[in-house]
Amino acid sequence: MVDQILDRMAAALAAGENVKISSFGTFLLHDKSERRGRNPKTGEEATVSARRVVTFRPSQGLRDQVARPAAE
Repeated sequence: MVDQILDRMAAALAAGENVKISSFGTFLLHDKSERRGRNPKTGEEATVSARRVVTFRPSQGLRDQVARPAAE
């Protein structure tokens, strides 16, 4: 069941849709443009190609739960 949910989420994101899970958070798509970068090992400049990335923004309820100290 978890695999089916993740497959549907991945398909929605691949289609360009954001995915919201109530009381949990939202998976957002961001398009990053091409930019100049640097290879940290050699210091050589390189072009980082344009790409789409997925970010996660937690809901306020999830943030509040994580911020609470654990019960002793």
